[in-house]
Amino acid sequence: MILNLDPNFRPFNGQKEIEFKSFTFSGGEPHIKINPDFDVKEEITITHRLNSFNDLGLLCLTVDALRRMDVKIINLFIPYFPAARQDRVMIKGEPLSVKVYADIINAMQLEKVFVFDAHSEVTPALVNNCEMIPNHTFIQTVIKSIGNDVKLISPDGGALKKIYKVSEFLGGVEVVECSKSRDVKTGRLSGFKVYEDDLQGKDCLIVDDICDGGGTFVGLAEELKNKNAGKLYLAVSHGIFNKGFEVLDCFEKIFTTNSFRDFEDKRVEVVDLKELI
Repeated sequence: MILNLDPNFRPFNGQKEIEFKSFTFSGGEPHIKINPDFDVKEEITITHRLNSFNDLGLLCLTVDALRRMDVKIINLFIPYFPAARQDRVMIKGEPLSVKVYADIINAMQLEKVFVFDAHSEVTPALVNNCEMIPNHTFIQTVIKSIGNDVKLISPDGGALKKIYKVSEFLGGVEVVECSKSRDVKTGRLSGFKVYEDDLQGKDCLIVDDICDGGGTFVGLAEELKNKNAGKLYLAVSHGIFNKGFEVLDCFEKIFTTNSFRDFEDKRVEVVDLKELI
């Protein structure tokens, strides 16, 4: 059985949903009331998009309510793991944010925690009973939509291991390695490099897990064009796009999923996660 805490996010088809009512008290505290009309002996999977601490709070309350109803087996599907990018302390005074979220989720003693395309291997290392869902089928769907042969572009060293696994899954699509520099104090990006002298007009698909402001991809797009790239495409598993899509006009098309939020913009093609899992 499924308990979809976000009513607009239903990643699993064909399973009975548990009814509930959730709301926020005037003081800001989330609350939930779960309809008890279901078999508590069944395995329950909670789905949610954790985009705030209030979302995490609602999840904690939901698990507590289910436990008090004597539900024994509870799974969790959170496609975008919050703070996964903060997976190391770069300068003194910063938190290890991903561990804070992981510790809270671990305290709920869940049977399994499913995450879609986590930022790095730190997340599954910190989260108990974590099962990763790779981005392979997503990228396969993207390439079918593009309809052309493309080179897979790895934006930086951190993405290399995952993108080569994607390439293997797709039967050996060519990978082009790239890099950039980041000032850890300011976050400023510079020094974009493409490690191929001439792309010979081939279309290129940049593949990454997250697009927040998009600075990495805009800087890389300029350098790809300098290396004679053809059409440029961008595929990110988790689309945040806090600066909108105008900054990404250098791309022929942008692809993402509904893991973080829903989109209604002709410049982005959204692949529903229920088509991928």
